[in-house]
Amino acid sequence: MNASATAFLAARDFLIQQREDQPAASAGFRWPQLGAFNWALDHFDAMARGNDAPGLWIVDEDGSERRYSFDQLRRQSNAVANHFRSLGVRRGDAVLLMMGNEPALWLTLLACMKLGAVVVPATTLLSRIDLQDRFERGGVRHVVVDASLSERFAELPGDYTRIATGVAQSKAPAGWQAFDAALAASDDFTPDGTTQASDPLLLYFTSGTTARPKLVMHTHESYPVGHLSTMYWIGLKPGDVHLNISSPGWAKHAWSCFFAPWNAQACVFIVNQARFDAAALLQVLATHPVSSLCAPPTVWRMLIQQDLAAVRGQLKLRELIGAGEPLNPEVIEQVRRAWGLTIRDGYGQTETTAQIGNAPGQPVVPGSMGRPLPGFRIALLDDEGREVDEGEIAIALDPRPTGLMPGYWGDAEKTADVMRQGWYRTGDVAMRDKDGYITYVGRADDVFKASDYRISPFELESVLIEHPAVAEAAIVPSPDPVRLAVPKAFVTLRAGHEPSEATAQSIFTFLRGRLAPYQRVRRLEFAELPKTISGKIRRVELRQQEAQARAEGRQGVHEFVDESSSRGG
Repeated sequence: MNASATAFLAARDFLIQQREDQPAASAGFRWPQLGAFNWALDHFDAMARGNDAPGLWIVDEDGSERRYSFDQLRRQSNAVANHFRSLGVRRGDAVLLMMGNEPALWLTLLACMKLGAVVVPATTLLSRIDLQDRFERGGVRHVVVDASLSERFAELPGDYTRIATGVAQSKAPAGWQAFDAALAASDDFTPDGTTQASDPLLLYFTSGTTARPKLVMHTHESYPVGHLSTMYWIGLKPGDVHLNISSPGWAKHAWSCFFAPWNAQACVFIVNQARFDAAALLQVLATHPVSSLCAPPTVWRMLIQQDLAAVRGQLKLRELIGAGEPLNPEVIEQVRRAWGLTIRDGYGQTETTAQIGNAPGQPVVPGSMGRPLPGFRIALLDDEGREVDEGEIAIALDPRPTGLMPGYWGDAEKTADVMRQGWYRTGDVAMRDKDGYITYVGRADDVFKASDYRISPFELESVLIEHPAVAEAAIVPSPDPVRLAVPKAFVTLRAGHEPSEATAQSIFTFLRGRLAPYQRVRRLEFAELPKTISGKIRRVELRQQEAQARAEGRQGVHEFVDESSSRGG
């Protein structure tokens, strides 16, 4: 074991020992100083050699299961690395991965790390135009793709290696290599040289909620080692079975379906569903030894529509996590009443690992993201760069945390813009209370003024979804000649509720008793919410749509106005 691996494990073990004492963990933790380091070779293989414990456990929709021990994953990823090398994959080459939750995904990522190749994760929802952007800006030279998606590359000509998963060579598309041939290669792998911790490993295209996707670069330390903070936030320890509901291709999948569990020597547990089925997921949780569950708010909002209490006695769960977007307090409370467990929210970005979180064993303030996690010093900054109680979330760069990207690939200007005056600026606004708990307010672009008062969309949305008819909601400014803007709600209803005036007025009445007058939602429209391909609500699209509608004097088919607003309420 080299010195870097030893330092990594020492840092890992310290966090596991302090897993329920966040103040002590934050005070005593230091990021390991690394030189030559390849996480797949120096940590994963060392941990996996001869280890028959399950490292990957996949439950498919038909009820069938596939389990792989850590040692199987080590040996098979070695074979894949050898085969890829024979196909021309070299150190520094960009390899695009686009597939679902199949074993080839984990084996390919491990193999690419061992080879020193740079991985470009891609969701299966990408269009041809999206792929063209990844080829051009990411410099893709090889692709590993589910065979059923190969047609999307027909109009992307070029001299790049094409590898198809889920198909035998005899059935592979013309010009494509079958991934399964890799498993016949030797499982004795020797790297062609030394990997430095600072070498590029991942190129992530962000989800583009407000603009063209940014291209985030991570290294062999910023994500593999940086996710020690994520491991700590989730509360993982050796032998755990961790289920994270996330789609491949997005950063959160790497967070909680790869690096954080395997940092802790925990098993990655996957439930494959073509379309999310809350009832079926509860049945899997009731019949399998899942110890921790991480899910986005959309999933939690669907789960609470089920009879959660019915499975309480069958669950092995110890930790519940919410991530992706802030979780509304009402959802947390409903799960707590049903299961006796508290969902712990947290915060991070594609550019970072988990920065802020409610760690295990700590009091949870409803609606708060928690406190800074070990290894991160967080400040809230105003426009002049002064530390305030409400402002933009910023990470101190002295010392620079390992779990922060080096920068945006090929965009020095954008990198300099977000990393200035000693801080990395997240673009998100939050509030900090007297105990250091940080509560999300919204994207800087989403917060708006109404009658000279600042409006936090998330704050109003949290109240909206407490109404029994509301499944999801988004608040945007609606131009108003008197107040500059008034809050307008776009609402998706739960099953069994009609987009009628009676439903709208019921929601308005509900809100009037829970919001200050300046926060009053004056307009409401029932609609499906536009989302990014990663599932985040595109408020920017709703803002533009609403501004245009007001300018043209149009009203939506299912749009309603608070009747009290005409009476000065």
